[in-house]
Amino acid sequence: MTYDDALNFWYGRINYEVRSAGPLDLKLERMRALLRRLGDPHERLRLVHVTGTKGKGSTCAMIASVLRATGYRVGLFTSPHLEHVEERVQVDGVPISRAELVARMEDVAPAVRAMETEAGLPPPTFFEIGTALGFLHFVRRRCDVAVIEVGLGGRFDSTNVCRPLVSVITNIGPDHTAQLGTTLEAIAYQKAGIIKPRVPVVSGVTQPGPRAVIRAAAAESNAPLWEVGYGANQTTPASGGRKPPEEPSYGPEPSGGAEGVRVPKLNLLGAHQRQNAAVAIAALDRLRDTGMPIPDAAVARGLAEVKWPARIEVVGARPVVVLDTAHNVPSAEALVGTLRESVPVRGAKRVVFAVSSDKQYADILGVLAGYFDHFHLTKYGTNPRSVPPERLAETLAAVAPGAAFTTHATSADAWHAARAAAGPDDLVCVTGSVFLAGELRGALTGPEG
Repeated sequence: MTYDDALNFWYGRINYEVRSAGPLDLKLERMRALLRRLGDPHERLRLVHVTGTKGKGSTCAMIASVLRATGYRVGLFTSPHLEHVEERVQVDGVPISRAELVARMEDVAPAVRAMETEAGLPPPTFFEIGTALGFLHFVRRRCDVAVIEVGLGGRFDSTNVCRPLVSVITNIGPDHTAQLGTTLEAIAYQKAGIIKPRVPVVSGVTQPGPRAVIRAAAAESNAPLWEVGYGANQTTPASGGRKPPEEPSYGPEPSGGAEGVRVPKLNLLGAHQRQNAAVAIAALDRLRDTGMPIPDAAVARGLAEVKWPARIEVVGARPVVVLDTAHNVPSAEALVGTLRESVPVRGAKRVVFAVSSDKQYADILGVLAGYFDHFHLTKYGTNPRSVPPERLAETLAAVAPGAAFTTHATSADAWHAARAAAGPDDLVCVTGSVFLAGELRGALTGPEG
């Protein structure tokens, strides 16, 4: 195989990131069959498994950063990627090289082709092949531990074939409702599918209904459950743990919270990231319980050095330029709250916005309209699920009458128009999708950005 051969083979499979999956499309039998043909590499790894509506990628990045600071060789599997598909599979913060990707695909491809000729199960998908490739790469690179982000939901996600050291659920919110359900409780049920018998669970879920679902799933699996507050880690009453402090708060200094841990200095903006960091710390504590040494100094260093691009990432000044990936209502609310709190500007606030058709984009636009002065509505060319800018304009007019906007045929047109119209005291934010952020990141961070 050449590199192009490997990519063509990979992208030639069904890709539910481009075409939305239906409920019956998500099964684990294909994934298990593929991994059996590869020698079940996932069973030879120590793993942390992370799901949630938002923040799961950031939480994975934090856990991996701390483990690297401790001295472990750490695998990290996330999706989707921003600019290059290699970003999905990293070891010690370095994406898989082209040569390594080809070598791993040469191992995976025969197993895929063999399955394609057999009757019964449908052939493996793009995401399943990527998951198998990631597990195999982490074994070949002799990773001490790997942090695995769920792609969609949890119960029937391709990554849910593993038995981790700890399962993590960051939060619950409305997203992927066609696949996961229309209520928060239904979504929580799907996310709780990653809970395994007797495997510790860390949960950042705070809403009463979804929290009850998580607790019930943990109890059914006899899985110890830790629920995380905003400033400290504490076990749930259901697990016989201590009650949370009455008024938890963040801060860089040590404090005597429920577990004696506060979130230290964090290299990511926003209160939601501090909450994600609290979840990450609780997960790291569970790894400590298994006998893995993780010094407090490594926790502080890892969180201070963590990098997770395009998550309220400030990439320019005068005007302030922010790159983000908010694609659901909770993420949009976190974006607006963080900009108000951490990125003050005196001038106008412009947003370049594109979104996928399966998102609750009317509600997202409603949230953003409470902050931004002008919308540059566009679409991205990397995914056919992108909503046409004309439809976004109709929706914006309905949810926020009088909101100022212009439409643009391409994301590059939208960015250049927003940048040209912005004064030195203004803000330009790009948000709405990982696909949009990936398409524009080079333009924003390059020498002309």
